[in-house]
Amino acid sequence: MIQLPTRVDAVVVGAGLAGLAAARQIKSHGRSVIVVEAQDGVGGRVRTDKVDGFLLDRGFQVLLTAYPELKTQIDVNALNLKMFSSGALVMRDGRSSVVTDPFREPRRAAATVFAPVGTLTDKLRVAALRWRVMHRSAPKILKSDDLSTTDALRDLGFSETMIDRFFRPLFGGIQLDPELRTSRRMFEIIFKSLSEGQSALPSNGMSAIPEQMATNLGTENIFLNTRATRIESGAVTTVAGRVETSAVVVATDQPSASELLRTNEIASRVVGCVYFSADTPPTHEKFVVLDGTGQGPVLNAAVLSNVAPSYAPPGKHLIVAALPGIITGDLEAISRDQLRTWWGPQVDGWSHIKTYRITHAGPEQLPPFNPKQKVSLGNGLFVCGDHRDTGSIQGALYSGRRCGEAVLASLA
Repeated sequence: MIQLPTRVDAVVVGAGLAGLAAARQIKSHGRSVIVVEAQDGVGGRVRTDKVDGFLLDRGFQVLLTAYPELKTQIDVNALNLKMFSSGALVMRDGRSSVVTDPFREPRRAAATVFAPVGTLTDKLRVAALRWRVMHRSAPKILKSDDLSTTDALRDLGFSETMIDRFFRPLFGGIQLDPELRTSRRMFEIIFKSLSEGQSALPSNGMSAIPEQMATNLGTENIFLNTRATRIESGAVTTVAGRVETSAVVVATDQPSASELLRTNEIASRVVGCVYFSADTPPTHEKFVVLDGTGQGPVLNAAVLSNVAPSYAPPGKHLIVAALPGIITGDLEAISRDQLRTWWGPQVDGWSHIKTYRITHAGPEQLPPFNPKQKVSLGNGLFVCGDHRDTGSIQGALYSGRRCGEAVLASLA
């Protein structure tokens, strides 16, 4: 039976990235803290399942190495990161076109110029946008005039072809927003991160990130399978008992946080994700693969075992298909139908491993988007998560750290 302490300085509800970051910050200053988690493992939405030798992240996720919080909270070298190629493979009418960052992949610059995803002017505008976001700080980007991503792209002069064949599948996939309604501020932050760093997978799956954080915090301070049933000033009641405390940090996903704290709920992005096994990969490239029709429903896919061989057992390959905005219907059949138009009848021979239907994959962040929402609610109650900052791993880590700092200030 779980034995909770009767009193600690702080109780964190939720062992996702934000909760672990908050607890780490509190503990690092000598304060007693525990984390209670309803699930059977840490990580929240950033978890990896092991199925028949395959590593299945819960949703198609990647780590952007340019995230600033990685440098302060994570031992990146210990993750043994495996990198995607810079750019994308765009599929249309059964043909593939390579679109790369010519500054990183100069040998493929000509292929990018002639790729049928937009005009030469479109591609020059991509270079101009890259230069602009790389020379602006994140705080300045987040304070700029705001509108939807699609309106911002049109204002910048991009053609509908470029929007549909490149930006929609890439950023619609990253932000789980096929309509590109997300704030331009958030779009430019992601574009900046893609331009300044690389997209990567930890060798042991995305769960390696929270597992490392949990180890550093001390697993004795984390209580799994311990759902919080009541939050109040000065105490947390769980299925395993009541703990008195000076500070309560609610670090669950946003729907759960709104229920526990009785606050307004933010709309969630949903996504379907289908994993397949194949004896032969449909491509040997390490690119993210984009739907060049702009129609979906699979906006992007990848042969993950090309990037990180550890994601599949020997002799097998792991393919992931992501369907932002879609969680109903036969997602396996829907995915096969579309992937067959990319790679032909070989798709019919693939084995279905698992389908995920993720009802809360992230918070909706429409314009005007204002991150850095308050984390202190008064009376010893605090809240953190990517819904308080930016909907990303960076946002979760940063929100947790600044929430931990707020708790420490209240305990001083």
